Amino acid sequence: MNILILSIKAGMGHHKTGMAIQNYFESRGCKCEMINTFDYISRALSESVNQGYLLSTKFTPHMWGRVYRIAEKKQKTDPTFLSDLVSKIASGKLLKYVQDFRPDAIVCTHVFASLIATYFKRKCDITCPMYGIITDFTVHPFWQDVDMDYYVTPSRLLNLQLEKKGLDANKALPFGIPIDPKFSTKTEKRAARELLGIENKPTILVMMGSMGHGKLIGSLETLDAMQADFQIICVCGNNKRMKKNIESHSWSKTIMALGYVNNVELLMDAADVIITKPGGLTTSEFLAKGLPAILLNPIPGQEDRNVEFLLNNGLAILVSKTFPIDEAVYQLLQHSWRLDILSIAAKNMGKPNAVSDLYNHIAMNHMNRFKADRSLEQ
Repeated sequence: MNILILSIKAGMGHHKTGMAIQNYFESRGCKCEMINTFDYISRALSESVNQGYLLSTKFTPHMWGRVYRIAEKKQKTDPTFLSDLVSKIASGKLLKYVQDFRPDAIVCTHVFASLIATYFKRKCDITCPMYGIITDFTVHPFWQDVDMDYYVTPSRLLNLQLEKKGLDANKALPFGIPIDPKFSTKTEKRAARELLGIENKPTILVMMGSMGHGKLIGSLETLDAMQADFQIICVCGNNKRMKKNIESHSWSKTIMALGYVNNVELLMDAADVIITKPGGLTTSEFLAKGLPAILLNPIPGQEDRNVEFLLNNGLAILVSKTFPIDEAVYQLLQHSWRLDILSIAAKNMGKPNAVSDLYNHIAMNHMNRFKADRSLEQ
């Protein structure tokens, strides 16, 4: 099968979802191409969108949240604006590329990529099945303007949101957000700590996204002052300054600072608790691992909606001004039944096999289409 993955590299979550899909599908013999859609059209546009997103979420997150909420309140996006924008992008060399590649399925890991695929479906001679991946635990703005054959969602609990946005819930595939298959395996906690070269003692994993968002030093100082005996692994992502600040700081506890890592699944297996911002991909990963979670510093907008989903389904606890991080950690590490409740809930909601379930659906769909074509020929 020829599989085309359309992504947008605003933040890393959408792109990493696409990479997980590409790697798995290629391991099953598919020919895959993943396009960072804006980058293919214009590198300057791609950098502008990417940097604009990162700057707005890092330095003006409340403004980003305000824009998001305004978009949520709109019943329907201005069709003229969207159609003009998408047609200018999709009708050029990107369309020619798609036609030359002749995909058996198109998978979109971002709503804007799905809008472009919708244009291909309605205006061009592109008839292969199209899959839109919803990469947060909410159906956020602009999905109501998309026309996919299937919507891959984190949970069937989002079906009502789909219906409210005028989408057909019968097209929903609640496979979960596709993540790397390595999150479907488990290393025993003691063994994971031994592989990481750390002590076999209560361990907290702190992750704040690929860009290392969040004011970590103050939170770490609060945790460091606690009487309880535990160690901390802090993943700073691409934030080299934060990593350096943590390493140069004086700590009472063992606090290990890491940069961008490729063994998150092992870090999660070694941890008793994760403290994290609630991005869609990270959330899917800790749920797949059944790891109790404390949520910190959500970016206003879709991460607020992720928080609501997680709290309302008993999957995490949230730090706030009146419920500080040390109290959250105390409640979990000092009361094992709290850990057990969150872990059981996470395991029930987690979708560690999302990428293989998606592959099986696309492969079966392709086989059925092939058989139907053969029948018509005969």
